[in-house]
Amino acid sequence: MYEVQIMGTGSFVPEQIIKNDCLSNFVDTNDEWISSRTGIKERRISSGENTSDLAIGAAKEAIEDANITADEIDLIVVATTTPDFFMPSTACLVQKGIEAYNATCFDISAACTGFIYALNVGFQFVRSGQSKTALIIGADTNSKIIDWSDRNTCVLFGDGAGAVVLRRSDEKGIIHIDTGSDGRGDELLFCPGVNVKNPFVEELDEKKQFMHMNGKEVFRFSTTVVPQTIEKLLKKSSYSIDDIKYFLLHQANARIMEAVAKKMNIDTKKFYKNIHNYGNTSAGTIPIALNEMDKGGLLKKKDLLVLAGFGGGLTWGSALVQWNK
Repeated sequence: MYEVQIMGTGSFVPEQIIKNDCLSNFVDTNDEWISSRTGIKERRISSGENTSDLAIGAAKEAIEDANITADEIDLIVVATTTPDFFMPSTACLVQKGIEAYNATCFDISAACTGFIYALNVGFQFVRSGQSKTALIIGADTNSKIIDWSDRNTCVLFGDGAGAVVLRRSDEKGIIHIDTGSDGRGDELLFCPGVNVKNPFVEELDEKKQFMHMNGKEVFRFSTTVVPQTIEKLLKKSSYSIDDIKYFLLHQANARIMEAVAKKMNIDTKKFYKNIHNYGNTSAGTIPIALNEMDKGGLLKKKDLLVLAGFGGGLTWGSALVQWNK
């Protein structure tokens, strides 16, 4: 088995910035109401860019940061719940966009936990020797599945993508990943697909293809499962909470991060936050934040990081990483 390191990071978001007060044109809300409940001040919203465009932008930056060529990539995994098409996969569109024609490409769907799931797939491919260089992307254009008349969801989400390059190494990088799912929570956070509509259907249940969320139950779920997955992750390693330099959680709500920190008795300064600038970009939140931390000089060699996410499915996951980039 090989060690697997994160060799490069990248991100890409739309240029269009939508501040909280702008949303009062659509729903009964204002900056104070949104920021006090979520920590969000603004978000990036597509003015025409689709998920593949965001993913390609993040991929190009990660490839440049890793100092490799696209030809060296032999695996592309994109985590998204907002693909451009049902087929081809967003990963295939990324392959075309960056001309990485030596790669096997596919998408995975795990909602806001998607990047952790995709990271685990890439980790296993490279660790086992099946791949040498993997491009892992979390990308979502949430604005196209949001009901802009629903205050419970439209104030929360933004569009964006983040990416990492994984590669075989002699130095330790990704140490362990924990994932889990519970399909019994399928109605807490969901977005319907295409309705079953054919000549043989007698009664058609037309469902709008918008995101639906039970915010109270999602909050309860996330503040329970995130501490559990982190504790399970660390238990399988030789490290404790005190050894971790930063905890990088899915940027869904500032209150969730604060609740997790309090429940686990961790200093909130260890929790990196950028939700005020981007909102919830779903599968994009963790890699976008990781790229910001990297480019901002916050990460030093040998730093230990915990990445943790949760989302519709229900899904959750965490990763323990030693930073050796």
